[in-house]
Amino acid sequence: MITCYVRYVIDPKKVNEFEKYAKMWIPLVKKFGGIHNGYFLPSEGANNIALALFSFNSLSDYEDYRIKSLSDAECIKAFEYADKVDCIVSYERSFFRPVFN
Repeated sequence: MITCYVRYVIDPKKVNEFEKYAKMWIPLVKKFGGIHNGYFLPSEGANNIALALFSFNSLSDYEDYRIKSLSDAECIKAFEYADKVDCIVSYERSFFRPVFN
C-alpha cells in the first residue's frame, strides 16, 4: 500500500472554494480504486495550508489513476473548477508506506 500526502498552499480567502474542490475529488479517487482518507482544511494555526491523504494498493496503481484522471470527464471538471476559482496557490506530493503492528 502507498499513501499519497498532498500539502496545498491555498488562498485563505477561498477556503470554501477549495472545500468544494476537495469534495469533488473524494469520490473520484474511489472511482479509480483508491481509498480516500480525507482532506484537512485550516482550523488553528496557518490559514493557508490544507492537506489530503489517499491510498492505493501500489505506486503503479496510483500512476494508473493519474494517467486515467487526465482523460476522465469528472476529473477534468474538477481540474477546471480549481483553475476557474484559483483557490490553489501551489501543492506538493509525498508518498508513504504504512507500518502496521
